[in-house]
Amino acid sequence: MTVLSSANREDAEKKVKKSSYFDLPPMDVSAAFPQATPASKFPPCTSDYYHFDELLTSEEQAVRKRVREFMEKEVAPIMTEYWEKAEFPFHIIPKLGALGVVGGSIKGYGCPGLSITANAIATAEISRVDASCGTFNLVHTSLGMLTIALCGSEEQKHKYLPSLAQMKTVTCWALTEPDNGSDASALQTTATKVEGGWVLTGQKRWIGNSTFSDLLIILARNTTTNQVNGFIVKKDAPGLTVTKIPNKIGLRIVQNGDILLQNVFVPDEERLPGLNSFQDTSKVLAVSRVMVAWQPIGVSMGVYDMCHRYLKERKQFGAPLAAFQINQQKLVKMLGNVQAMFLMGWRLCKLYEAGKMTPGQASLGKAWISSKARETASLGRELLGGNGIVGDFLVAKAFCDLEPIYTYEGTYDINTLVTGREVTGIASFKPAASRSRL
Repeated sequence: MTVLSSANREDAEKKVKKSSYFDLPPMDVSAAFPQATPASKFPPCTSDYYHFDELLTSEEQAVRKRVREFMEKEVAPIMTEYWEKAEFPFHIIPKLGALGVVGGSIKGYGCPGLSITANAIATAEISRVDASCGTFNLVHTSLGMLTIALCGSEEQKHKYLPSLAQMKTVTCWALTEPDNGSDASALQTTATKVEGGWVLTGQKRWIGNSTFSDLLIILARNTTTNQVNGFIVKKDAPGLTVTKIPNKIGLRIVQNGDILLQNVFVPDEERLPGLNSFQDTSKVLAVSRVMVAWQPIGVSMGVYDMCHRYLKERKQFGAPLAAFQINQQKLVKMLGNVQAMFLMGWRLCKLYEAGKMTPGQASLGKAWISSKARETASLGRELLGGNGIVGDFLVAKAFCDLEPIYTYEGTYDINTLVTGREVTGIASFKPAASRSRL
């Protein structure tokens, strides 16, 4: 078998006799499939079957309305195009920053000081229309900004948070490494003390927003104490390289990056004084894990809303798809999932606000909700038939976007083990070294 070189392949393709219409642009989806409305005109919300809106305060309801209107108007018409190109719509960043939700529950320093519930509702409403935008804001707000707010000095908070809250600047949070994913506490990136600062060396992977972040929150191991410390690294710092991870099937709008730190100098004033061990990250991850649990809630709401409209518009055998029993059964199962997911997410928020939420409760919430979201999207994909594999009708895009959500902020399996440890008192993360597992 002869393998053609790139140049030879191009020559061979040029010799193929193509039709006169081969290079025509695709038909507009509304013309190609006029029987149903694409997601660029987003469907109204029909998923609040148990009137959970009544559980929200007037402030939380206002946040929901404001974010929903923005996402449906500004993001829905463009999301499929940017998802297909795997590019980020940078022009929406200032508009998102003006919504008054960036910075979430952080109080002061130009941040909105929302309740955890309002922050969660904003996360769900962003993700209802586009999960990638939800991830972008989660990384920026609930990881990057929150780490500065909880672990930074007063000088760092005043210096960075106001600009970040308006999204005049963007941040990311770099924990995961090529060799350390679920076993994140074993990270190998090092921070060595030198005169006037620190030298960071190592590699990070899967870091959302990193290719265009102004500030990178880097977690590294202090070579003197062997503890994990946190550092603020400016973009374009000498020795810092960030490259985009290509070929993703989900959250394609999110710009995940590989970060290479080659003797990057960080001044003493950019070390986060409140992050002195891996345990110190737990106060950040407690909030972010709740917010990540609300992301698949929002995605599932959008999938249900899309299917609800599609089944009433699309006709086969002389009747709308909504008239068939098996379709109604699937739609109602999706609706039931959304009600249960919302209630679990809402309860997590209330436990956190009361100071009662445990790591196991947050982990169970994220694991169970993301698993039910996958089921919901799978049912939606079935209901849309052929249109369930194209991004124009949302469900295929959501189906793919839920895969990374199911994995990040703790895989389903790792999160169940966190809860399992809490309810049994026995940790089962590592195999017993002295016992054969055959």
